[in-house]
Amino acid sequence: MTKLKLSAIPDDRAVKITVELPAAVHRDLVAYADVLDRESGQTIADPAKLIAPMLARFMASDRAFGRMRSHTRSG
Repeated sequence: MTKLKLSAIPDDRAVKITVELPAAVHRDLVAYADVLDRESGQTIADPAKLIAPMLARFMASDRAFGRMRSHTRSG
């Protein structure tokens, strides 16, 4: 089984933004949704739904961002 960084996609209220992706990134996003579907059984009807959890996961795992964020909160 493949170890993906994302698991279940939470159903959460969202803020709508518009973003343009390079075609290669969009193809990879669609491919990621396909793999996630096969691995987890969770069908992703709209691969754009992956963008928010991917960004959240990226920011959560960025140590420099975490240090800066905690420094900003404490001072």
